[in-house]
Amino acid sequence: MDRFAGVLYDGLKASGYQVRLLKPPSILGRILPSATGLGKWLGYLDRFLLFCPLLKKAANWADVVHICDQANAVYAPYLNRKPLVLTCHDMNAIRSAFGEFTDHTTGPTGKVYQRWILSGLKQARHVACVSNSTYNDVLRLTGLNASKVSLLRNGFNYPYRRMSEVESLHYLKQLGLGGSQPFFLHVGGNYWYKNKEGLLLIFRQLIGFKEIQQHKLVLAGESLNHQLRLSAKKIGISDRLQEAPNVTNEQLCALYSSAEGLIFPSLAEGFGWPIIEAQACGCLVFTSNSPPMTEIGGNAAVYFDPLDEIFAARIIWKVVQDSKSLREQGYQNVMKFSTKKMISKYIDCYRLVMS
Repeated sequence: MDRFAGVLYDGLKASGYQVRLLKPPSILGRILPSATGLGKWLGYLDRFLLFCPLLKKAANWADVVHICDQANAVYAPYLNRKPLVLTCHDMNAIRSAFGEFTDHTTGPTGKVYQRWILSGLKQARHVACVSNSTYNDVLRLTGLNASKVSLLRNGFNYPYRRMSEVESLHYLKQLGLGGSQPFFLHVGGNYWYKNKEGLLLIFRQLIGFKEIQQHKLVLAGESLNHQLRLSAKKIGISDRLQEAPNVTNEQLCALYSSAEGLIFPSLAEGFGWPIIEAQACGCLVFTSNSPPMTEIGGNAAVYFDPLDEIFAARIIWKVVQDSKSLREQGYQNVMKFSTKKMISKYIDCYRLVMS
């Protein structure tokens, strides 16, 4: 959630507040950079052995401390009892640790870690939740009084807009895409809840329709892992996929502006930033028929059961044929997600916990 923290930092500075942005240093983790094995544990030493004393010292300076990601709630005991505001983006990892997702399990150490995070959440003076579904999960799983929890939706982390064809083409060429190649877009990592296996199946069904036979699927974000590559090969769509890892904001804006639509079949989310990013660029949004996707997309997105690829593909195909009014509704929907308004509401939260 570095981008969220960065937007908040810039907004507060622009509003005249003194702000310091802290994050765990990568010292031991640089010895063996890896998200698994020994590298993972060296990273933990950076976060919990080296960073905690630094954080405790820095907290003395602040009137309020804001933890910008619920995963960092484990730092709550190291803030010298300073008023704490915590932003919760989702409770999916905690829910998984409690066995709420039947198709995903959490290991023993993961369960301990998520209980540690939950304990930290309970120590916050105020928890801001980015969607109604996250708000309800926080109340249910923490047992916090409703007066200590609020709904505070995200604003944008970049001024997404619809690019002209000429401008878009400039950035698409950087990604190896020509202006004449039609494509659908997906934005996201390989986490289980992103449902990329389902995405591939939906796309396989989609290209069975005559009008969509020549389309590609552009995957912006984390590169496909080995299992997903095998799945794509098995269903015969490997040559129709184009990966675009590490895209810039401008390149992503061009992708949204040029895509036939965003396919976002998540099984769970905390907010779903790609939904409003796409709508701000005039891109059709096809996403799962469950919250928070239905909350964030509003009346300007098209919803389907993410586990029914045949029905999902048929819905997408039908809407693509006549979509002008839906694009206009998307522009209206994103007006609800103001970064300026978000900053103002967080300032209200800081005043609340200090009173």
